[in-house]
Amino acid sequence: MSALWWLSPVLLPLLAAGVALVSGRARAWLPAVAPLPALLLAVTGPPGEPPELSWLLIGLELDLDGIGRPLLLMSALVWAAAGAAARRLCATDRGFAALFLVTMAGNLGVLIAGDLITLYASFAVMTYAAYGLVVHERSPFAVRAGRVYMVLAVLGEVALLAGVMLTVGIADSTAFEDIAGALAVTDGGRAIGGLLVVGFGIKAGLVPLHLWLPLAHPAAPVAASAVLSAAMIKAGLLGWLRLLPLQEAWSGWGQTLLVLGLTGALLGIVVGLTQRDPKVLLAYSSISQMGLLITLVGVGLAASDASGPTGLAAAGYAVHHGLAKAALFLGVGVYTSGALAAAHRMYLGATALVGLSLAAAPLTGGWVAKQTLKGTVETLYVGPGLAGLSVALTATGAGTTLLIGRLLRLLREPPELPEGRPKPVRVATGSGEEPTPADGDTPAFLGTPRLLPRLAERPLVGSWSLLTAAALVGGWGLHRFGGDAIATPEIEVASLWDGLWPVSLGLLLLAGVAWRRHHFGLDPPPGRGEIPAGDVLLLVVAAGHRLRVMARRVEPVAARTFETLRDTREVAEHRIRPGPGLDRVEELITRWRSAGILLALVGAALIVALALGR
Repeated sequence: MSALWWLSPVLLPLLAAGVALVSGRARAWLPAVAPLPALLLAVTGPPGEPPELSWLLIGLELDLDGIGRPLLLMSALVWAAAGAAARRLCATDRGFAALFLVTMAGNLGVLIAGDLITLYASFAVMTYAAYGLVVHERSPFAVRAGRVYMVLAVLGEVALLAGVMLTVGIADSTAFEDIAGALAVTDGGRAIGGLLVVGFGIKAGLVPLHLWLPLAHPAAPVAASAVLSAAMIKAGLLGWLRLLPLQEAWSGWGQTLLVLGLTGALLGIVVGLTQRDPKVLLAYSSISQMGLLITLVGVGLAASDASGPTGLAAAGYAVHHGLAKAALFLGVGVYTSGALAAAHRMYLGATALVGLSLAAAPLTGGWVAKQTLKGTVETLYVGPGLAGLSVALTATGAGTTLLIGRLLRLLREPPELPEGRPKPVRVATGSGEEPTPADGDTPAFLGTPRLLPRLAERPLVGSWSLLTAAALVGGWGLHRFGGDAIATPEIEVASLWDGLWPVSLGLLLLAGVAWRRHHFGLDPPPGRGEIPAGDVLLLVVAAGHRLRVMARRVEPVAARTFETLRDTREVAEHRIRPGPGLDRVEELITRWRSAGILLALVGAALIVALALGR
């Protein structure tokens, strides 16, 4: 029974995927029910010691520690909410429902994996099944996003598989502790660690391997975008925490990840502020937030004996980010469906509160997570410029506030009919929203403020409301699941000011932008100043185009050169032919006596040359 309980987070979604392919009646609610065993396992804790599963496949090991348990709780909650939000879509599309459930099984399997083989197998299932979620719309944009996603996924899997094989070889074990210890002391361990950094870094949004994120998120349905950004992206982070030797100082890779993490945190803010699609903006916000977590991992690698504090602080911040980002993505679905068109101000207010929590406003769940992360960095960091690093981590709150302000501006007007009457609007997001009613068929309750009794009839709104509440208060209870190391920060003037000034700065900048727009009307025209999604991809495409142009220019010259060389060879073959004289010389050289004389002459010449050289 214990083994079945441990395996239920993975087995139930896989069984549900099979049922979803054949049963249309159960297909609608299975994605919302399948994560419940994982949720119960995370809330109640592990039921005793992990079972012995050497008989299953090639041998599986399961575990649930202080890092995996809060991540499992967050992921299960997000998957359940996203499954409920996609109820109508799953009911009409069995392929999406099945792939949604298989991806869920892989993601939850990563979180309860107790050895490298189980972790890698679950990670691969999650990665490849998610391709179907990205290309679900089958539009040109979705197909392009899926192509980029799959190319990077395959590259990441190649690097990861090579790293897995090499680590198992040098450690002669699949246990996480043995692998991390072997990497720390083995010659070439840093090179193998580089393969793991790249393999997991693609999923974690590590710059410059992040370019799939702003393409896949807007292409996928909103329910899939929520789990991509909230749960699946954390699998790469967990892979690093499990396998990289945080108990030893790896200053090289530590400094590299620190720089790339800060770069990602800044890049996500700068590029996100230019976006006009809310889902692309949120994708760049995820890149920025993951940059903070990557910075924490870099600091942990550069320090010694940092595995415990780094992992627990990263888990706490990842949990809050997952809840908040899933709520924001589902909120975009609520907006496009028009479900809260009559209560648009309430919707904007709730979205603003989640955004302020993501920016670590004082006393929110994000403030708790940010203070824990920042305190861990200040404790572990051993390099120069600690004050600058601390200020940079805190100042990202101002950038996040700007991003949320930009998001609210994009969502400021409710969807309307041409005659100005609020109406749900269906957009090509595949989110499972309510279909657009015809003129005159708008539900009566959309025009009244009596929405709360109707939330049960609106799974998308109910899921969004649940995640919004969890994002605002969830950080205060993390210590119950992650152990005493995830401590609630003290409510002091210094810590409150630490969270207040970045948000205040961001709000002042937003007020200045609004004043300038109101008085001068300096709104850029549509498309002007916007950096297209997949920023680095533009450079790759431009370089490929340039190479093709150069190849077309060089091709005629290469053809003429080839023809000239061919003509020269034909002329040489025609004019220089072996004749009777050359045949006679060859016959003389091949005779033993002549060959011996020539060999003696060559030897004498060498002796003379050596003597003269002295």
